[in-house]
Amino acid sequence: MWGDKKSHTPQAVDPGLKNVKTNQSLKATLAFWERTPKMNNDAIRPTEATADRATARLGPSLHVKGEISGNEDLYIEGTVEGLVHLDERKLTVGVTAKLTADVLAGEVIVYGSVKGNVRGTGKIEIKKDGSVNGDLTTAQIIIEDGAYFKGSIEIEKSAQKEGDKDGFSPTASAPATPAAGSEPKSI
Repeated sequence: MWGDKKSHTPQAVDPGLKNVKTNQSLKATLAFWERTPKMNNDAIRPTEATADRATARLGPSLHVKGEISGNEDLYIEGTVEGLVHLDERKLTVGVTAKLTADVLAGEVIVYGSVKGNVRGTGKIEIKKDGSVNGDLTTAQIIIEDGAYFKGSIEIEKSAQKEGDKDGFSPTASAPATPAAGSEPKSI
């Protein structure tokens, strides 16, 4: 038993490589593996169109304290305390969601409750059962009948419209009347 170590090593490997039938099944296996990575790559790395539409989800039983940041759409149904920062992406606050947070996103749609300041670079929508208690800053605002809102609204011109004009930007810090002989300075 202790002296016979060859009986414990796999014997099927060596004879299989010499056998013609094994080589044929090996070719079939290789052909199978040549087709498989293409299918697996599609499943692991979806096309850009699919990735752009993918939405992350925080379920109703999740409670988050802190900062949420990312570069994908987010649908929140749970409770969040802190900051939600999504670069130019869409945040949807579900019916069961309760946010005590400042929000910065490309588009914000509120079906639930938000307590905090909301900045949507594209637009902010407060749906009929939605509630926002805080200041809004956006280029486009939609508040449906029945929605609750308490705070102020600041409408920002979109970056594209500001680029078309050669005029004054309300957020620029420059004197209203420049001194005689002075030239504009970069900040």
